[in-house]
Amino acid sequence: MEKRESLGQVLGGRQGALDASIPPLAFVVGWLAANQSIGIGAAVAVGVSALLGTYRLIRGGRLGALVVSVAMVVAAALVALHTGRAEDFFLIRLMSNAASALLWAASIVIRWPLLGVVVGLVVNWDGSWRLRDKFRWRQDPDLVRAYGRASWVWVLLQYTLRVLVWGLLWWAGEVVALGVVTVALSWPLVAATVAVSGVVLFRSLPKDHPGLRHPRTSSDGRGADDPNTSTAASQTAPVAPSVEK
Repeated sequence: MEKRESLGQVLGGRQGALDASIPPLAFVVGWLAANQSIGIGAAVAVGVSALLGTYRLIRGGRLGALVVSVAMVVAAALVALHTGRAEDFFLIRLMSNAASALLWAASIVIRWPLLGVVVGLVVNWDGSWRLRDKFRWRQDPDLVRAYGRASWVWVLLQYTLRVLVWGLLWWAGEVVALGVVTVALSWPLVAATVAVSGVVLFRSLPKDHPGLRHPRTSSDGRGADDPNTSTAASQTAPVAPSVEK
C-alpha cells in the first residue's frame, strides 16, 4: 500500500485563510492612519478586499468566492459604522466562529462530523460529482469514528481558541491587537489545525485502512450495514492494496 495522502494535501493550500486576514489588517491600518476614523478604515478594508478578490478572479478564482468575501467585509464595516466602535468590525467574525464551534460539535454528536463532509465534498472521486459517492465515507464505521475525533480538533484548536482570543480583545476594545491577532489566527492556525487533525484522523484508522479516498462500504462486506463490522475485525481482514490518486 502506498503512503497515504496528508489531510493538508486533500484540503488544499492556505490561500483562502491568508486572504481572509488581509482586509481586517487593512481596516486597522486605515483606522490608525486616519486618526481613528472608522469610515476611512472601512473604506480601505472594502477596497483592499475588492482588489484582492479581483486579482484572484483574474488568476482563475471563482466569482462566487469574490462576492462572498467582499460581502463579509462590507457587512463588518457596516456593523462598525452603525455602532461607532472600531472593534465591532471584528464582531461578525467572532460570532461566526462561535456558531461554527457549535455546529461542528453538533455534527460530531449526530455522527455526521463536518470534517468528513468537507473532505467528501472537495475530494475528486474518480471524476464523479454524485452526492452518493461524496458521502460514501458514512458507510465506513472506521472513517466516521476517525472524522469525529479529528473534528474535535477543529472545534477546540481553531474555533474555540479564536472565540476566546477575539472575545477577550473585543471586550477590551483592543482594535490594533485584534488586527494583529487576526493574522496569527488565520493561515498559521489553519495550518496547525490541519496538521494536528490529520495526525488524529490517520492514527484513529486501522493500519490496513486504504485511506480517505477508499472507504470500506457495505459492498466490501465491512460497511456500516454489516452487523459484524468492528475495528478489530477490519484490522485483521485482508485488504487489497489501493493506490492513492
